[in-house]
Amino acid sequence: MVTPRSEQTATGPAGRTPPSGGARSRRDDHAESTREALVASAIALFTERGYGRTSLDEITRRARVTKGALYHHFSGKQAVFEAAFDAVETRVKDRLEALLRRPGPPWERALTSLREFIASCLDPAYQRIALHEGPVVMGWQRWREAEDHYSLGLIRQSMRDLIDAGELVDIPVEMTSRLLLGTLCSAATEIANADDPEKVATELERAMTGLLDQVRRASLEARADRPGAD
Repeated sequence: MVTPRSEQTATGPAGRTPPSGGARSRRDDHAESTREALVASAIALFTERGYGRTSLDEITRRARVTKGALYHHFSGKQAVFEAAFDAVETRVKDRLEALLRRPGPPWERALTSLREFIASCLDPAYQRIALHEGPVVMGWQRWREAEDHYSLGLIRQSMRDLIDAGELVDIPVEMTSRLLLGTLCSAATEIANADDPEKVATELERAMTGLLDQVRRASLEARADRPGAD
C-alpha cells in the first residue's frame, strides 16, 4: 500500500518532531509549502513526460527548491512518484466521497459517482500517473493494494447504502465490492489505453449503468416475490 502523506513527510532535522499542542511555526508552514510545490511539480512532469523521462533535477527546478529540500521530504524518485500518485488518487477519492455523502436517493448518488469516476479516467494526470505509470513503478501487487485503499471503502459503503435503501437484495457486500472494484479498474485501464478515450468512456458508462440497472431490477423483483412482501 502506498504510504499515506502524513507518513511520507520527514519529521525534521535529526528526527525531531514539531512541538506538541497544535501550534504551527513558520518553519512548519515553509516545509509544507515546499513539499506541496515538489508534489505539484512532480505531477506536472510525470504527466507530461512519464516517470522514466523525468529527473529529480527537473522536479526541483520546476518547484524552485534545492535538491536538499527534496531529500528532506523524500528518500528518492520513487517516493516522489508515490506522493504524486497519492495526490491524484486523493483528489478523485475526495470528489467521489463528497458525491456519495450528498442528500438524495442512494441509487442516484451511486450512478453520479460512477459517472464522475469515468470522467476522472479522462484526466491526463490520473491517466498517466495512476493508470499507466502506477502498476509499472510500484509493481502490480502494490498498485492493486493502493487501489483497494483509495476505492474499496467507497464502493463498500455505497453497496451498504443501496441494500439499506432496498435498492439491492442483501448480497455479500465484501465480495461484491471487490468484484465491482476489479471491474472499475479494468474500465479505467481500457479508457487509458484507448485510441479514443472519450468514446470508450461513453461506451463504458452506458454498459456499466445498464448492467447495474439490470441488477437493481432483478433485486427489486426478487424482493417483491418474497413471502409477505407488500
